[in-house]
Amino acid sequence: MGKRLRHQRRGSGSPKYRSKRTRYKVELKYRGYDDVEKAGMLKGEVVDFLDDPGKEAILMKVRYDNNETNYLIAPEGIAIGDSVETGVQAKVTNGGVLPIYRIPDGSPIFNIERRPGDGGKMVRAPGTYATLVSKEEKTAYIKMPSRQTLKLSNECRAQVGVIAGGGKIEKPLVKAGKAYYKHRAKSKIWPYTRGVAMSPYDHPFGGKQHHEGRPTTVKRGDPPGRKVGHIAARSTGRKKGKKVNVEGEER
Repeated sequence: MGKRLRHQRRGSGSPKYRSKRTRYKVELKYRGYDDVEKAGMLKGEVVDFLDDPGKEAILMKVRYDNNETNYLIAPEGIAIGDSVETGVQAKVTNGGVLPIYRIPDGSPIFNIERRPGDGGKMVRAPGTYATLVSKEEKTAYIKMPSRQTLKLSNECRAQVGVIAGGGKIEKPLVKAGKAYYKHRAKSKIWPYTRGVAMSPYDHPFGGKQHHEGRPTTVKRGDPPGRKVGHIAARSTGRKKGKKVNVEGEER
């Protein structure tokens, strides 16, 4: 009888795999999209910076005019004492939070909402940014760092600028110990063994074949010892559909 799979061991909730609540200092989200932002704007000031172990990017602490505080991702060129505005009537400044339909075409943006009001989900790594290509009546086309063009609602909010900390991943780790503590900061176990490198009694993809050797799609109701790979996948491989060019036109 081989070992239990990695996700089975994590699911048992032992201290080795449990994520500490005190390790993550901030829940990074935009403030609530209330009537103040929908009708006008709220002005704030950068009062401090924070290096959260759970985030790669540097965060900035913003105190608004109503004495409310919130944390946002810090863009390049921001400093303590600079003003940051949020809302429909906010100015397009470095680090400001605006709906996409208020941002000019061609502007670099980051921390983009996938759906209006979700608090920001995409483009949050250091040194990255997306480009607002074009806008239509209710939609906007955004070129992601992966060069893929996404079609989103223009009601989604985003920050203007480029995330600070570019080139952070270019510095080599040099030794395995640094990689260990890098992953440990985010409650990740490292190093880990690939499933194809294991024996067949340790992992469904094992057997010294250097590849899976069987389909990677599994049913939702399969037993825990088999649920590895693409679980209940609707489709695998490259998507076949309409392609969108840089100008946002379908072809």
